[in-house]
Amino acid sequence: MKLSHKEILYKSTRSSQTATASQAILKGLADDGGLFVPTEIPVLEKSIEELAKMSYQEVAYEVMHLFFTDFTEEELKTCIARAYDSKFDTEEIAPLVKADGTYYLELFHGATIAFKDMALSILPHLMTVSAKKNNVKNEIVILTATSGDTGKAAMAGFADVPGTKIIVFYPKGGVSPVQEKQMVTQKGENTFVVGIYGNFDQAQSGVKEIFGNKELAQELAEKGFQFSSANSINIGRLIPQVVYYIYAYVKMVEKNEIKNGEKINVVVPTGNFGNILAAFYAKNMGLPVAKLICASNENKVLYDFFSTGTYDKNREFMITNSPSMDILISSNLERLIYRIAGNSDKKNKELMEALVSDGKYSITEEMKKELADFYGNYATEAETASLIKSLYEKTGYVLDTHTAVAARVYQKYKEQTGDKTPAVIASTASPFKFTRSVMNAIDTNCNDMDDFALVDKLADISNRKVPRAIDEIRNAPVRHNTVCQAEEMESVIKKFLGITK
Repeated sequence: MKLSHKEILYKSTRSSQTATASQAILKGLADDGGLFVPTEIPVLEKSIEELAKMSYQEVAYEVMHLFFTDFTEEELKTCIARAYDSKFDTEEIAPLVKADGTYYLELFHGATIAFKDMALSILPHLMTVSAKKNNVKNEIVILTATSGDTGKAAMAGFADVPGTKIIVFYPKGGVSPVQEKQMVTQKGENTFVVGIYGNFDQAQSGVKEIFGNKELAQELAEKGFQFSSANSINIGRLIPQVVYYIYAYVKMVEKNEIKNGEKINVVVPTGNFGNILAAFYAKNMGLPVAKLICASNENKVLYDFFSTGTYDKNREFMITNSPSMDILISSNLERLIYRIAGNSDKKNKELMEALVSDGKYSITEEMKKELADFYGNYATEAETASLIKSLYEKTGYVLDTHTAVAARVYQKYKEQTGDKTPAVIASTASPFKFTRSVMNAIDTNCNDMDDFALVDKLADISNRKVPRAIDEIRNAPVRHNTVCQAEEMESVIKKFLGITK
């Protein structure tokens, strides 16, 4: 009989503060502004052969119970069952599709047709269980900034979940028309969507500032509220993402595409660094991963970081056709920086303070050596569009703009290295979410069509059904039309919560 696995605690990247899994999920961010990281990465208990016989939900349990050690088996299995159900339009939850010799892990079969659903359909359940465990009587107010996908996926997850409210800020004009329509038509009495005049980084900085405001926290507590986060900085978002990399590997073994133990490369279109960090955690759990290929769009702050060892956000912010990656401050990178600094909260804090004061920091040569598993590159707008077109013409398979960035970067990686290791590309959104950009890449005669006519055209050429998420918003009424300046975010929140008039 196997001994029960040991307890894993979560530590701040900026101090010695620790928390249990449920406390870290509830808080989202540590009190000192740091991010929670597991004090150690557990090793997979089940063999690949055993995992190969399991459903997505069963694999999810095998991964998550090693990290969320203060949840009972029943609690965790209930959260998983409620998350990965008929909200997803395929039974497999995350199908692997082969096109032109490469595997695409389709992470967009959930309620909002983007990879954020994979974690955000379970986070509300983890959170409500965590609140009960910690005797929280306050109503939990989820506060989130979104570059397009997180907001809708979080609202879909939290809509009408008892004991919660959710407020989402997004950059007005900085998301795709479909993304915006998905958000502003969101149902649920406890949901609130606000456009801000500015970009995603301003929205995210505003949210972080509000989280750090102790007076506001006190004022909210007196009225029976407390903040938490659904951004990818929440450990309850990160750990569920580890699952699908393990599931993808297991499926490749099952399909005889690779032998058990053979290494694969993982390619991830990257904005806030959470998705690729989850792949790094999977590797550290013992998954045979060789290279972690980090793909950026023209906002190539991560490519420059991996090339030079300097992270520098002092640059022009580019608005691209892959808006979920239009980010200059990749929040989750802090978790990797903490780790390569030898788990030193002191060194990490120093670098993060430099990012705030100077807009940049540089890592040591020693830390650079710790990044050997990573490869960074970027794709231009023209390269991304050209890849969508050529892959479609060659195979009939249509990628969204973010996945196309990853596919183009993977081509560059192969051209530079000649590496023939089998690869899995994280396909992070349905092409239907970015229909105009995708159709413009494939057929330049579509400019005059409206967004929903384009949807039907895309369904026709790709032989795919229009996803339920798109059909639902075609004629849905707009329920949210608040827009504010970044400095007005706090007063907008108070108004929604009924604290001020």
